[in-house]
Amino acid sequence: MQLTRFTDLGLRVVMRLAVVGEGERPGSREIADQLAVSYAHVAKVITRLGELGVVDARRGRSGGLAITELGRTASVGWLVRRLEGEGEVVECDGVNPCPLRAGCLLRSALRRAQEAFFESLDTLTIEDLTRTPTRTVLLALPRVGETSSAISATNGE
Repeated sequence: MQLTRFTDLGLRVVMRLAVVGEGERPGSREIADQLAVSYAHVAKVITRLGELGVVDARRGRSGGLAITELGRTASVGWLVRRLEGEGEVVECDGVNPCPLRAGCLLRSALRRAQEAFFESLDTLTIEDLTRTPTRTVLLALPRVGETSSAISATNGE
């Protein structure tokens, strides 16, 4: 099963926020730059993560982003289900319904495979995903305005 770009980005945003230092609240643009993705995409993802209660997003001078307790402890499967939606792996109905749908076993097999995929993610939390070595990589992402020498120092060079 392949995740949508939206879900992939949502997971990366939450993982990045999970390793932010105490009291730090990076902005959406900073996160977009660190993850090398479009600010517009990050803004949409952050809106959804806020609706889910996974990210606290505040505007203004003391604003920025922070992961919530739910964001740290919810299962990755729970989060992926909400970001992906409840759709099926294949579209058998719709405008051009599949002529095999009345007697096809593929749909139910794919539904079982999809649920097994989600169940395997149910055993993990964002905290699990941000342990070393991933944590080291996340912490080494350049901060906005950081010089290359500061980045090298973070990487131990």
